[in-house]
Amino acid sequence: MAAIHKLLIANRGEIAVRLIRACREMGIYSVAVYSEADRNALHVRMADEAHSLGAEPLQGYLDAAGLIRMAQEHGCDALHPGYGFLAESPALAEGCEQQGIRYVGPPAAVIRHLGDKLAARRSAQEAGVPVTPGSAGNLDNLDAALACARQTGYPVILKATGGGGGRGIRRCDDEAALRQNFQRVATEADRAFGHSGLFLEKYIERARHIEVQILADHHGHTLHLLERDCSIQRRHQKLIEVAPSPQITPTQRAQLCRWAVQLASAVGYRNAGTVEFLLDADDNITFMEVNTRLQVEHPVTETITGIDIVQQQLRIAAGEPLTIQQADVTPRGYAMELRINAEDPQHDFAPQFGPRLGHLRHYTTPGGPGVRTDSALYSGYEIPAHYDSLCAKLIISAADWPGLLGRARRALAELRLDGVKSTIPYYQTLLNETDFRRGHFDTGYVAAHPELVAYHTDDAQRRKVTAIAAALTAAGLI
Repeated sequence: MAAIHKLLIANRGEIAVRLIRACREMGIYSVAVYSEADRNALHVRMADEAHSLGAEPLQGYLDAAGLIRMAQEHGCDALHPGYGFLAESPALAEGCEQQGIRYVGPPAAVIRHLGDKLAARRSAQEAGVPVTPGSAGNLDNLDAALACARQTGYPVILKATGGGGGRGIRRCDDEAALRQNFQRVATEADRAFGHSGLFLEKYIERARHIEVQILADHHGHTLHLLERDCSIQRRHQKLIEVAPSPQITPTQRAQLCRWAVQLASAVGYRNAGTVEFLLDADDNITFMEVNTRLQVEHPVTETITGIDIVQQQLRIAAGEPLTIQQADVTPRGYAMELRINAEDPQHDFAPQFGPRLGHLRHYTTPGGPGVRTDSALYSGYEIPAHYDSLCAKLIISAADWPGLLGRARRALAELRLDGVKSTIPYYQTLLNETDFRRGHFDTGYVAAHPELVAYHTDDAQRRKVTAIAAALTAAGLI
């Protein structure tokens, strides 16, 4: 199979910028797409070529047939979906396959199979991977859900069979909650994913959410790139990711990674993907799901392994065999990703979008050793109101855990998003919290620490950094 020459990037924002940079390093011509709301976006400016999807802010990014036509019209021989939007759409992958366009991701059949959470559970069981107790199939009605919940015991969690991205999920602590939420989740699933199928699992309280990055080529080679700890999350949306996890043992790490590779091999996985697990308070490990796409948090894995996952994706899509051996994958210290969201944590993380709340007067990124920033921001940019609140990812690395925390605090103090409220001060407070500093956290951490939003944004260090940046701006140096 020949190398990729021209890539359509079927996405926007920081991930589109990330893909453009990988293309530039590999000598691949990049083609961006954009809605009119994104006409002034950074990925449009950076790409070798850019084309409008029309005035509707969402429709074009969600139109598989239209994206494939655009790839054909502009001579693209490959398409990368990024994450979100159609990144786990079997229809997009299948359409690319039918038109001879290389899809940078797993085959459509694999996406369809693993996108069905019940089918993924069955595949995990067949591959010898333990799963959380729950329903054997879709729940036909509320009575079936109530019967299953009585068998597993409360609390339970209702999930959309075709869900993902933290949507279509609802915890139920008792029968009354299950009765209240069953139809609500079914309706949400139907609107978001096109069908209302639901299943039920035992809810693992205060779990550690650990995921394993995998790569698989078309020549029978599958390997893992170690794990990430994604336990710091709010309403099933991840906020901070760490690699490797500071709170699992080498034995647990080896088991998680072995199971991830077993499952990926069993289902014929290709390209990059993530197998997600939960660890309960007794260290029992259970399979959660497989994400058949590039993850938002892939940079922490790149940082500790030195492996460019996006470039590996493009090489695999071009038919090249993996040149990495499992023995080559060894962790180099620690890395942490802080999702910088345009949200106000002190007001229930309310989004900060549009001309009134989302005008970024000045943007300055931190520097120095062990600091990487992935974003699509620039000074004067107005954050559109039509998309999610993620506007930058701050990735920090250091040789050890204490060094990582110190470097993260320093980098956050240097990062400036003047004019937009963000999660920066929340993270500054969190990094000083005792449990987090000890490396002890789980999926209930944010809810268990409501005091973290009681921060003050006028700390001395930030005022000093702001004054220096203002002086440099006035002098025309930044």
